[in-house]
Amino acid sequence: MVVKAGIFGATGYTGVELIKLLQRHKGARLVFAASESSAGQRLCDVIPCAFETALVKPDDAPLQEADVVFSCLPHGVSGQMCARVLGAGKRAVDFSADFRLRDPAAYARWYKQEHPCPELLQEAVYGLPEIYRGVLPDANLVANPGCYPTSVILGALPVLELGALADPVVIADSKSGVSGAGRKLTQSTHFVEVNENLAPYNVGHAHRHVPEIEQLLNDAWVGREKRLEIGDSESPISNLESPISVLFSPHLLPISRGMLSALYFRLTPEAAGQDWHAIFARRYDGEPFVRVLPQGQIATIAHVAHNNLCVLSVHQQSGSLGDRLMVVVCIDNLVKGASGQALQSMNLMFGLDEAEGLG
Repeated sequence: MVVKAGIFGATGYTGVELIKLLQRHKGARLVFAASESSAGQRLCDVIPCAFETALVKPDDAPLQEADVVFSCLPHGVSGQMCARVLGAGKRAVDFSADFRLRDPAAYARWYKQEHPCPELLQEAVYGLPEIYRGVLPDANLVANPGCYPTSVILGALPVLELGALADPVVIADSKSGVSGAGRKLTQSTHFVEVNENLAPYNVGHAHRHVPEIEQLLNDAWVGREKRLEIGDSESPISNLESPISVLFSPHLLPISRGMLSALYFRLTPEAAGQDWHAIFARRYDGEPFVRVLPQGQIATIAHVAHNNLCVLSVHQQSGSLGDRLMVVVCIDNLVKGASGQALQSMNLMFGLDEAEGLG
């Protein structure tokens, strides 16, 4: 089987990265690449690259030739385009935030606009294979996760799934390369502003990825109750009744790509006595794109640059800090944080080898 793929927003960082991945995919073929501003040109005319891919206007994109369409467009616009794709009987993978949040009121609050197509929210599957692998094959609409949420969720998942928190606040100190801000130039992404600098922004509970992170963390927290009901006696039981919140501090790194999140948890007394390196290794055993480093090693951005890996290191504290756990998570924000993860989901949607095009 050869999956025929189309791309809207092909000249953005994620669109170009996706084209690179599709070019080496043995079971997929790019049938169109659309760009509103660069239609009529080739990709190599717009961006220094080896791809002579012809760019068409979105309205001229031959949807009938595609099996799946990736929408690498801004929120609001992307949701409308995905609705058009679904209306043509095709499957869609959305890179924007339009289908990540289940509550349209939360979307309106965080993104300062009404949801473009709330009637599609129930149909969307969150495209994090490490959680939703089982339902992605039947998905017609996939919400590709944000890069920050991918790093935080994968780093926190084993702790939440085992009900190990003594404090409902997860602290996430995250740092991203400048490509995470997209190609549109702003004051804060000028070379002179970024170079030899480290700048926090939207700290605390202000970044738009906060509701996405909290939605997934609370899913994992609630899910642990179901496991306890069926007799999973290995789970450290927490009496927390409050929803899980994230205290989130994103920073802009003076590098092109890569992301590092340092996560901090306070554990229950029962959980503090567990071997958390072993727990993480067991949770991600067999995952093709998650690596738990050996004890004593620390995850770095160099581990993940230009690949689809999520690399974690687990740092269990002792003594007076014995109830504290620190996890360092690294991904490439353009690959596992965006285009690689989308391709991973596409492979699952069409019954292909999950790692095809990503090895």
